[in-house]
Amino acid sequence: MKKIQKEMGKIAEEVNPMNIFNKISESINIKTSKKKTIGQKAADFLTKWAGSWFFIISFFIFLIIWMSLNAYFWFEYNLGKPFDPYPFILLNLVLSCLAAIQAPIILMSQNRQAQKDRLKAEYDYNVNRKAEKEIQEIRKVVNKLEKKLIKK
Repeated sequence: MKKIQKEMGKIAEEVNPMNIFNKISESINIKTSKKKTIGQKAADFLTKWAGSWFFIISFFIFLIIWMSLNAYFWFEYNLGKPFDPYPFILLNLVLSCLAAIQAPIILMSQNRQAQKDRLKAEYDYNVNRKAEKEIQEIRKVVNKLEKKLIKK
């Protein structure tokens, strides 16, 4: 039994110089979060906030209040002009400006997420390559042990 352990130790020493036991994996989140600029942090925050249910519901409530107030003033004070008459041109302008500003910021955040995904895919590939090399080396060790056991 001790003889087999010595043989296994010798074979493992032959395999070890290939550095198959070194760690290859890293956290992508830590690596990418260190490199964020102020603009990237702002884009991520805006994307997270503008894509939330709180924003959608609160903005919908804001739109209802805006239209209700204007409709009320239009019906109540028919002689006076409301600050934004029925087609709500000012409201449309505000919404258009909001969409024009939000769209590129959200796209910037999505580009950053795509970069993260590419890094994750690269790390996955490297880990898979290393696992394949380790499996090949283990197969070599098992084959050598098998040959030595067959000889005895």
